[in-house]
Amino acid sequence: MSRIVTVQDISCVGQCSLTVALPIISAFGVETAIVPSAVLSTHTGGFKGFTFRDLTDDIPAIVRHWQQEKIDFDAIYTGYLGDAKQIEYIGEMIATLLKKGGKVIVDPAMADYGKLYTGFDKDFVREMVKLVAQADYVLPNLSEATFLLDEPFVESGYDEKYIEGICRKLCALGAKNVVLTGVSFDPEKVGVAVYDGHKTEYYFRTREKRNSHGTGDIYASAFTGAFVNGKTALEAASFAADVTVEAIRATNDDPSHWYGVKFEKVIPYITKNL
Repeated sequence: MSRIVTVQDISCVGQCSLTVALPIISAFGVETAIVPSAVLSTHTGGFKGFTFRDLTDDIPAIVRHWQQEKIDFDAIYTGYLGDAKQIEYIGEMIATLLKKGGKVIVDPAMADYGKLYTGFDKDFVREMVKLVAQADYVLPNLSEATFLLDEPFVESGYDEKYIEGICRKLCALGAKNVVLTGVSFDPEKVGVAVYDGHKTEYYFRTREKRNSHGTGDIYASAFTGAFVNGKTALEAASFAADVTVEAIRATNDDPSHWYGVKFEKVIPYITKNL
C-alpha cells in the first residue's frame, strides 16, 4: 500500500484543500498523511472576514519527528501554502522523507482568472518557482503558469503552439513533467495538456457552465491518487478530469451551493471506475 503526504491548508468550510485531498486520495486506497500549512475558517474565494492561522512554525518539528521515526513517503503532493517560508521546509521533506524513486507533485495553487489569490504577491510567486524546479509533476492552471513564467495571462484565442511553448518553459524551470489545466481551443470544450519533456498529449471534456471553487484541488488530488495507483500521467490526468466534471455535475442543481462542489457524491464514482 502506497503512502503519500500532502502539504496544504485546512479551510474549515469550503470543500477545498485538505478537506478535499484527504478523502479523495484515500478513496484511491492510498494512505494519506497531512501537513497543514494554515487553518482558515473558510477559503478566500467569496467569503468575507475569514480567519487565518499560519502554521509555518509547526512544520519543522513535524518533519524532525518523522525523521526520528523513520517515516517516509512514496510521493509528496503540495497544494495551497500559507507562507513562502514553507517552500524551504518542503525542500527538506523532499530531501529526507521521500523514498528513492518517489515523486514530487506540485499544484502551485495561487491564482485563477489571471489574478493571484488574496494574500499572495510576486515575491510568493518567485519562491513558488523554486518549488516547481523540484517537481516531478507540476499541475498549474493557465493563470498560475503565466505567473510562474512572468508572462501576460492569455484567456483565449491561443493555439497548440502556444500551449506547448508554455509547457516547455515550465520544464525549463526544472519541472520534469507538466499537467496544464484549463486548456481550451474550442469554447465548448476544456481540458488538460500533458507534457513529458518531449511530446504533448491532450484530453478534453465538454465545458460545464458552472465555475466553482475547489475544483483545482479536486483535480490535483484525483490526479495524485490515480498516479500513485500506477496510472500513466495521461491516464491519471484524464481520470482526474472525469472526476472533476462529475463533481461539478453533482452540484449543478443546487445554486445555493456556490462555495464549492459536492465532491462527496463522486467518491463512489472513483472506487467504481478506478
